[in-house]
Amino acid sequence: MSVVIEACVESLEAALAAERGGADRLELCANLDVGGTTPSAELLAAVKSRVGIPVFTMIRPRGGSFVYTPADRGEMRRDVAAVRERGADGLVLGMLDERGRVDVPGMRDVLADADGLPVTFHRAFDEIADQQAALDLLMELGVGRVLTSGGGASALEGADAIRSLVEHAGERIRVMAGGGVRGHNARELVRLTGVSELHARCEVDALRIADIRRVVT
Repeated sequence: MSVVIEACVESLEAALAAERGGADRLELCANLDVGGTTPSAELLAAVKSRVGIPVFTMIRPRGGSFVYTPADRGEMRRDVAAVRERGADGLVLGMLDERGRVDVPGMRDVLADADGLPVTFHRAFDEIADQQAALDLLMELGVGRVLTSGGGASALEGADAIRSLVEHAGERIRVMAGGGVRGHNARELVRLTGVSELHARCEVDALRIADIRRVVT
């Protein structure tokens, strides 16, 4: 089975390193120290001009809670329009309501603004109690991919839950494992979970992505 590697990056240098290391796709963010926020349109344009792999762009107005105010939602919708204009190949976002479930109205608005761009629901998913029900709901909304550690501190710790999600999803939605993915555990993670996509952070050094690529190819 061919495994897709998505590299999470926050600079042009890291994006170039990830591509050199063998990444198949980028998740472009700012402020990874708070879990990632929307990158500038200028950074997206620079990355798009220099790499040949798809660039999915984080849409998150701030760090902290994934429960968003009306002002937050408005900013997210404006950001979707801005990154679409700069050539984003997909979007990465997650919105929860005050009960810790998928924010359906918010997601519907942003998905409408995405206008067909593929959307990944990020690790806000790991804060949801009933993940299989949430997966069904995200499929109904038209989300194409979920990034998850299975609710664990790392993807390896949440491997059983990730496998259950993969089996539940079938071919209807992609389940991508993320959280502590490294070269030394990537092959075991794929074996335990059945995922066909892995997500890992890449700094300006391409070694982490190259190590993962080597063991899952």
